[in-house]
Amino acid sequence: MSEMRQKTSIVLIGGALFIAYLLLRRPDYLTNPKMLGAMIIAEIVLAALCIYRKIFFGILVLSFLFAGTGVPFEPTFLHARWYVLGLGAVAGLAIYMKDRRHYFNTFHLVAIFCVLSALVSSMVSRYPEEAFLKTTSLLMLFVYCGSGARIAVPIINPEKFFGGILIGCEALTYLSAVSYFVVRWGFYGSANSLGVVMGVVIVPLTLWGLLTANTVNERRRRGFALLVAMLLLMSSLSRASIGDAVLCSLALCIALRKYRLIFKGAAVAVLFAIAAVMIVPAAEEAPKLSESESVTSLFLYKGKQKGDFWASRKGPWSQTWDVIKDHPWFGSGYGTSLTGDDLTQVDVRYQGSHLDTRLIREHGNSYLAITEWVGLVGVIPFYFLVVLTALNVRKAFVRLYYEQNVYSPIVPAAAVVLAGLMHAAFEDWMFAVGYYVCVFFWAMAFILVDMLHTSAVIYWIGEPTAAHEPQQFAPAAGQ
Repeated sequence: MSEMRQKTSIVLIGGALFIAYLLLRRPDYLTNPKMLGAMIIAEIVLAALCIYRKIFFGILVLSFLFAGTGVPFEPTFLHARWYVLGLGAVAGLAIYMKDRRHYFNTFHLVAIFCVLSALVSSMVSRYPEEAFLKTTSLLMLFVYCGSGARIAVPIINPEKFFGGILIGCEALTYLSAVSYFVVRWGFYGSANSLGVVMGVVIVPLTLWGLLTANTVNERRRRGFALLVAMLLLMSSLSRASIGDAVLCSLALCIALRKYRLIFKGAAVAVLFAIAAVMIVPAAEEAPKLSESESVTSLFLYKGKQKGDFWASRKGPWSQTWDVIKDHPWFGSGYGTSLTGDDLTQVDVRYQGSHLDTRLIREHGNSYLAITEWVGLVGVIPFYFLVVLTALNVRKAFVRLYYEQNVYSPIVPAAAVVLAGLMHAAFEDWMFAVGYYVCVFFWAMAFILVDMLHTSAVIYWIGEPTAAHEPQQFAPAAGQ
């Protein structure tokens, strides 16, 4: 412990001296908001590296979250998030490989093949430099998820990790409520982003937190946070987010055999849907309820009764299929899409930012998006990775159904991954590394692999019980 403290002190003192040297040589940095913000972020990341296992995961998620929202220093976070991810990947791999208990299985091997497939597609892309940068970001993400994210979860008491995430979810829920209901400021930028955060992350995790509450006060606090999250979800009018939150909650309740909770949740959901339309002030971009339509039609058609239910998705789906037909084998290049603009003469190395907004477009489906990017040949490892992820979720819920152990750390990870897999069928964020939900989703997917691997220990309240064979779970659960 003393050796670790000594190394930490040396790193912190060295970093402070380096920053002091820069300020003495270039005092104008103090008057430059971007440089000042970059130095603050660098100090935070440096401190996080010193206590990597405890706080780096949170620093990484916050970096990507702030880069995708309208917070101060957003341009700084847009660039800094990649440095944070790169440092996290390198440091995480070094620490993880030093641990003798490390292991890799088919899931991790397929993730490597996904990166290789993305690399091949970037070589034939119309914008190879940008596609290569996107491939590098995918590599950093999978390296971090396969190392740094895994060591962030303690082997002995993984519930501490998910307990910290629960606290973060509660704080983010209240911050979002103040932003949307009080200040009237779209913190996430769009209603769909609000929906995906609430539907994929907040609602499944807070529902699990409510089911695992040990005291009355804790149950009330988490229950109130869940209600606020549901109201935010309904106010987004995001059909995909609402649908996947409902299905994920339904699967969780069925696996735990809490059938009464299903009816209570359905009643609350209907009540909040009505309140979100009739009482809660809607965002400017949200459709308004007219006298000629019902609440149900507003959620289903978003104020466009004459249109088809899939009207908002048919256009992007059709355009994506056309690109797949024109470039069937290796696609348009990972992370890049063919648009009407010709940007081949633009050198991305000399731009203030990448050409993301001009090289991507809406696809309406993550699985179609990755097929367009890497082609029918290159998409094989990506689909294989998705299938393995879905099988891990199925295995987790089957175990939950037979063991009835809601305190298991497998449950929250599986709930988030299940919600993400369903939601990705209607939004194209699953392989968009710059999006904060993508980072969180794949971190949970890699963590779930470890949780299933180390599930020989059943975590009850305060006391783990060892169990080395699957048949030993049944007697423990029945006690």
